[in-house]
Amino acid sequence: MFEARLAQGSIFAKVIEGLRELVTEATWECSGNGITLQAMDSSHVALVSLVLRSDGFETYRCDRNMSLGISLTSMSKVLKMMGKDDTLTIRVNDDSDAIVLSMESQNQEEFAEYELRLMDLDSEHLGIPDTDYSCVVKMPSTKFSRICRDMAILGDSVTICSTKDGVKFGAKGDVGQGSIRLNQSTNVDKEEDAVSIELREAVALTFAVRYLNMFCKAAPLSNQVNLSMSEDTPLMCEFKVGDMGHIRFYLAPKIEDAEN
Repeated sequence: MFEARLAQGSIFAKVIEGLRELVTEATWECSGNGITLQAMDSSHVALVSLVLRSDGFETYRCDRNMSLGISLTSMSKVLKMMGKDDTLTIRVNDDSDAIVLSMESQNQEEFAEYELRLMDLDSEHLGIPDTDYSCVVKMPSTKFSRICRDMAILGDSVTICSTKDGVKFGAKGDVGQGSIRLNQSTNVDKEEDAVSIELREAVALTFAVRYLNMFCKAAPLSNQVNLSMSEDTPLMCEFKVGDMGHIRFYLAPKIEDAEN
């Protein structure tokens, strides 16, 4: 049997919202250590890796390792029925072909239960190599989301240039071009408003902005996002999930034509 309970069910709902635009269905690997997921988008351009540790749940039980094929699209629709302060319990009984989502209101006056049929999905564990990145930019998630949204107005790609002084986002297309530069700002009242850069060497890489905007669907999970970059290496875009884990997105850089 598998059962996990979250006092703040909205956290899990935000996790699903952060994933479902990139991957519509995926296999959840459940073990005594927690829940993990690895999946690529349908075009095999971007990869996502999720970790939710067992100690981050209010209660957690997993009698044996389970691989659960789940439609994230359907799960998202069900979780939208949940109140923002509801408790969420996720359960899969032994030999069951369904996952049960139980929602309880804060005042315990309302209890809802939904079943979603499990799917038989092909899944492979994708080895993600440990990388010593040349540059790690830590910045507010809301600011990153706004910049990606703005850059998409100008073109299909965004170039991220990082130096010791700051990070610049630039885009150009048929309508014109533009850029936004952020200087390091560690001396701020709130830590989540800071922009910090750990730099071993300057990096300039170009990415498909459409995928960056998909990644930003996970921004409500965390006040800050980490952007880890090295030349000729996929970008790692990381959002923390409270104290219980993280969502990491990986996207290979685009190879620009010589005239660009």
